[in-house]
Amino acid sequence: MTWKKSSYSGGGQGDACVEVRHDHRHIAVRDSKTPDRATLTFPADAFAAFLYGLKQR
Repeated sequence: MTWKKSSYSGGGQGDACVEVRHDHRHIAVRDSKTPDRATLTFPADAFAAFLYGLKQR
């Protein structure tokens, strides 16, 4: 699995964003500025519901 950055990462080295990794069952999220530190992992369906909620705003 590879980490993917948002297309909205900004200028420079594009390291001012979050990265996500998807394995069909879970979504992992990390800070691109400190990739070796902790990640957050969510069940894929819970993360999808979270994104849906954001889009409704």
